Formats: sequence, structure tokens, C-alpha cells
Amino acid sequence: MPGQRPSLVAAQAEVSAAARRRETGRFRQERAVLVAVEFTGERRKLTAAVRQARRAAEVSAGTNHESSIPPVRETDLDFEASLAEFEELARSAGAEVAATLVQRRARPDAATLVGHGKLDEIEGVVASTDADLVLFDHDLTPSQLRNLEARLPCRVIDRTQLILDIFARHARTREGQLQVELAQLEYQLPRLAGRGKAMSQLGGGIGTRGPGETQLETDRRKINLRIDHVKEQLESVRRVRRQQRQRREAVPVPVVTLVGYTNAGKSTLFNALTEAGVLESSKMFATLDPKLRQLTLPSRRKVLLSDTVGFIRNLPHTLVTSFRATLEEVERAELLLHVRDASSPMMDEQKAQVERVLGELDVAGKPIIEVLNKIDLVPEGTLEIRPGIVAVSGLKRQGLGSLMAAIDAALVRDPLTEATFRLPQSEGRVMAALEAGAVVLEKRFVGNLAYVRVRGAASLMDRFRSFRERSAEEKSARKKRT
Repeated sequence: MPGQRPSLVAAQAEVSAAARRRETGRFRQERAVLVAVEFTGERRKLTAAVRQARRAAEVSAGTNHESSIPPVRETDLDFEASLAEFEELARSAGAEVAATLVQRRARPDAATLVGHGKLDEIEGVVASTDADLVLFDHDLTPSQLRNLEARLPCRVIDRTQLILDIFARHARTREGQLQVELAQLEYQLPRLAGRGKAMSQLGGGIGTRGPGETQLETDRRKINLRIDHVKEQLESVRRVRRQQRQRREAVPVPVVTLVGYTNAGKSTLFNALTEAGVLESSKMFATLDPKLRQLTLPSRRKVLLSDTVGFIRNLPHTLVTSFRATLEEVERAELLLHVRDASSPMMDEQKAQVERVLGELDVAGKPIIEVLNKIDLVPEGTLEIRPGIVAVSGLKRQGLGSLMAAIDAALVRDPLTEATFRLPQSEGRVMAALEAGAVVLEKRFVGNLAYVRVRGAASLMDRFRSFRERSAEEKSARKKRT
């Protein structure tokens, strides 16, 4: 029947066949028609950052009252940036954009999201471009998806399904693949209903009537069983990760995590700081699996730098939930580096989207350094650098020294301190440990003793506190106590 979805088994077979075609290099690039819808009756509110900037502008102009603030209106720039982002999502999924259609309407159509006239236009464009699928920059309800598939002569995919497909392409580790599968299954489960004759009683016909399991119930049962199985496997992965983390925490090393909007240049900056050689790509969600590398700071203390998956506007909640195992590095981090694309016209909105996801992860209260990346793409003198913000270019390796110094200063859990140690010549191991883990400010020898003044992490100083030379104030205070 036209518009009838394949069964669960057939769909899984199709996915497997597509994967085999990709592996053998015989996968034809699919042509896609993109549909973006702007609902003028439900315009999004301005982000807190934009509101604050507007109020600040009013204060500087001497009119500090709400009536002077222009009415909330989603700008054309916002919609154009959202449309460009959607097109980049389609290309990252491997699609060739055959056409892009835009509709502005007061509210969504309950049956098909778009109006009947626009649906006729989409059908005509699909036929004229020989498109393989239609991508909607909006989440579709199960009924909307069913109605659109019944009307259009090709597959229909909404925003969440598109992002899930990109995640599936970039998952390399077993953990990442399991998390993607879990998110896909949870997305698919409520969309099984209403598949015409596929929902009839199993068997059917004379001699088979009576109580039985419908195809819908069968598919739901299979998916629920698979979800339970994937969750068990993910829990096993989490146990291994917890064991690895416990081994790391036995020798405490601070964890610093890169977070930010997708395609903000996190992986390029990660490589610039650590020489890790991880994949750098302009495609969205190129980094899916977390990366950990050791980084030596100017104070010579060592930290673990973590690269994580990028965020995006309207990030599906199922992804945030499914990727909690990966995002545990964010939860465990002592310091977050919020990497922002300084060349993006939507910097403020992207920042708000990242902060929203961090709030969902309950880590919004952690210390954060804002890192404005890609300053090589911004005209000189146009960036406003406030306290707590570091400007860098991961590609050109500019500003990395300032960033590492800022990381050093922000690790307050193990702050930098200065101390002088009085070491006998027989304690060469202590001298070597201090020289390797701290900055030697002064060294002098008196007879068989070495006096070393160093600046480093308080934890390192505390390890060798028995060799510390007391200051004049400490000696005076001790003499008074005795």
C-alpha cells in the first residue's frame, strides 16, 4: 500500500544493507528536499544574553524602562542562520541538497505540519528533482509523519531522526554505537502505531481468528526487549568506565573538559593543545566518542583534557539521556572550557543552547572559562574581550599560552602555591619530583644542603612537607607557642 511502512524486521534489514553498501563504496549519495518552517505565531523568545544586552544599551542611552525595549521578534538573521545550520546537518548526513523550501505560517498544521498548498509544492519538487527523501527542520508527531509518508512518494525524516543518523555515522566505539542504538529505539517506539494492514492480527483468515498478538504488539515487544538488552550492555560499559576512573582518581589528576556548540572548533583546539591528532572536520558531530589526553600546564602540573560531543539547538532530549555515559566526563570535570565560534553571527544564541544542555546535566554551577575560538576569521578590533574570556585560534595556534595560564589559575581545588624546601643531597628523588612537577624559582647550595624555592600545586607541596623550610613568620609563631 502507498505510504505503508515496512515491518520492523524489514526496516532492520534495510539498515544493514545500507551499511554494507557504505562499506563497499557502492552507496549512492541520496538527494534530499529540505523543508524549513517558521511559525510566526510562536516566535521564540530572545535569549537571556540578548535581553541583557538590550537592557544595557537602554541604560547607556539613559532610558532604563521596559517600554523602551523593542518588542520580541525573531530576526531574519536568526532564521537564516537556522536554515544554514539545517543544510549543514543534511550534508553531514551525506545527503545532496536538491532543493530547499521555506514556509512561514502562524501555527503548525496538526495533520501535516505544513499547509496543503505547501504539501502540493513539496510533492512537485520531489518529482522534478527525483529526490530520495524529504527532510523537515522540525520534529514530527507520529501522525504527521504517517500522513506525510502516505502523501509523498519518498521517505520523510524529521530533525531528530536526521541527527540520530549523523550520530550513527560517527560512532566508532562500542559505547557510542550502543548509545546511538538506544536513542534510535526510544525514538522509534512511539512511531509504530497506525501502519494499516501491518497492524492486523497475526495469521488472519479461517481457523486463525481469536486472541493473538498484533504486529504492532510484536514490534513493540521486540523493541522493548532490545532496549533492555542495550541498557544492560551500556551498564556494563559504565562499570568498566567507573573502574578506569577509580584507577585515575587513585593518583588525583584534575580533569578539564571542552564543551561547546557543534562545529565550534573543539577538536582543532584539542589537537593544538595536546598534539592528539584526533579527527578535525567541518562536518557537524565529527566528534562523538570522548577523548582524553594529558596536558602539561605552565606550572608543570598535569591535567587530563577531555573532548566531548558538540551541542546544537533543539538537541533531542533522548540524546542527552542516552549519552549520559559519555557526558559523565563533563560531570566529573573540575573545570569546563566553553569553546565558542567567534565568527558565528549567532554566538549569543549558541551560548544559551549550550548552557541549557549543561543545566540538564546539572553542571551549570561548575567553574567555566569562555574560549572565543576562530579569532583568525574575525576582523581585528571587533571582538570585545571581557574578564574571564580568552581569545584563541586553534587552527593558527594563537593565544594558547594565555589559555593554558588561565586554566592554571582556575584550578582552585589544587591551587598554585610557593614554598622553599631544605633538601639533603641524599634526597635526589625529592629534587627530581619537584623539578618535574613544579617551576623552580630559585636553587642554592649550602654545604650538603640544597635550598629550592618552587611554585606548583598545593598537593605536590604537601607531599614533601617534611622538607619544607619554614618562613620567618612561621618560625616566630612556633617560638611563641613553645
